[in-house]
Amino acid sequence: MSYHSDADAMRDALARTPNWDRVRGPVDDAMLVSILNEAVKIAENVVHPLNVISDRQGAVFENGSVRVPTEFQAAFDQISQGGWMGLEHSEEFGGMGMPLAVFAATDPLFERACPAFMMSVGGARAAALVLADYADADLRDEWVPALISGERCATICISEAGAGSDVGRITTRATADGSGGWTLSGQKIWISFGDHDIRERIGHCILARTGTEPGSRGLSLFLVERGPNVRCERIEEKLGLHGSPTCVLQFENAPAHLIGQEGRGLSQLFSMIRHMRLMVACQGLGAATQCYDIALEHAQERRQGGNPKEDPVPIIHHPDVQRQLFDIKSAIDLFRLAMIETACAADLSPENPEYAAFTAWMLPLIKNFGAELGYEVAGKAILVLGGSGYTQDYALEQILRDTRITAIYEGTTGMQAQDFFLRQTKQNDGLALKFFLERAINDTAEFPRHRTILEKFSQFIYDAQEVADKTQQAWMCDAVMRAGWVAVQTWLSIRIDGTEEANHFMTTAQAQLDLHVAAARLP
Repeated sequence: MSYHSDADAMRDALARTPNWDRVRGPVDDAMLVSILNEAVKIAENVVHPLNVISDRQGAVFENGSVRVPTEFQAAFDQISQGGWMGLEHSEEFGGMGMPLAVFAATDPLFERACPAFMMSVGGARAAALVLADYADADLRDEWVPALISGERCATICISEAGAGSDVGRITTRATADGSGGWTLSGQKIWISFGDHDIRERIGHCILARTGTEPGSRGLSLFLVERGPNVRCERIEEKLGLHGSPTCVLQFENAPAHLIGQEGRGLSQLFSMIRHMRLMVACQGLGAATQCYDIALEHAQERRQGGNPKEDPVPIIHHPDVQRQLFDIKSAIDLFRLAMIETACAADLSPENPEYAAFTAWMLPLIKNFGAELGYEVAGKAILVLGGSGYTQDYALEQILRDTRITAIYEGTTGMQAQDFFLRQTKQNDGLALKFFLERAINDTAEFPRHRTILEKFSQFIYDAQEVADKTQQAWMCDAVMRAGWVAVQTWLSIRIDGTEEANHFMTTAQAQLDLHVAAARLP
């Protein structure tokens, strides 16, 4: 698959998703083709050339400032001038007003091209969402159009040295200055593009403590602009994503603007977190498609084995290589359907509580399994290439390094499992789970093998809930999440029924589900 064939596969996935017709609005087939073709052009010709530069040159910290590869500037200009920063944002603020599904369809192309560079874009577009939703009119109207146009950049500042996933231990504090404003002090870590030279003005969306209540209840959300009271102390030396500077920022009585309601910072931030988790899913899919292309091309060209009396054959003729490529392609095709299904559900959420609950239920799945898809496919593709895949002659070793982080940021695997099982599955009297099971079981009425798996999953997850309720323990969260992913793929595989990829998945689906049920260790 090339960038163009990736775009064709995404267009096919949209066509196979029933809710796409409900959310597409003015995006007819001709417009969709035009959008995807333009995304291919920018991703392949503008963003992709940055990838090796990003990895080998990386970001540099000197004299208290961060310098990124000089090529980033022109690429950022083209991304913003082309309207990509505001693709899914409201036209009221200068965006294009497209469905979120269009973002999900195009972003994997950019993430495939250079995920380190795209981190600069992701923070700005996510910050624009939370500011549009919660900032007061003056702050919103100043910053949202500037972020969408690419005039300014933004970050998300949550983690601290003693408060990573456990945000309730945040100590950064904001204090009212007595004249309607605030000042903010503290240190934040793991801040992607917290400092750089792409743009002068950077806005930091920061969780800080304002109240006296312990835990997350005393947290509020603020915007602090880069200035003399914000100091970058260092950048991390990382395994991958070298072109994305991961900064430690120190805030010292920095002027701060309260976003939304005091004490509601964490809940307000979730409009941004939802977008960031979808972005991780796009990163995983983009990486996987790039790795599959490399592995497929190599298998078609590399000659080895066969009748020793004849010329060696392309290794794609060997059954084990075919098996490995089938494993990769079936995983990619099913994940693409799941991600588009989730994005379409998110587009339907504002006026439909069932779809809102279903979106929240699906997000931990596509975030986690998108992360695993990218990393695992990189590893499998290296095995297809053999020793060559372990060298820098091919991009696979960089992709393997770059994608390892995706299972950590925006919520680790363990956090996604707890969110999926303990919150989203049980929330609103199990609305999301009931909604999923009703749709999936009805859709598979004419597919007995699929329906059997879904019914077994249904019984398993209700049994797991009962055990968790009685014991107040949740050791089975990971097993339940993985069983849920098998169920979702089983449901969506009917959309490509009869294809080699769907058949390949279904040959192992029952065994996968049985393995996860056993891992849950239910009485």
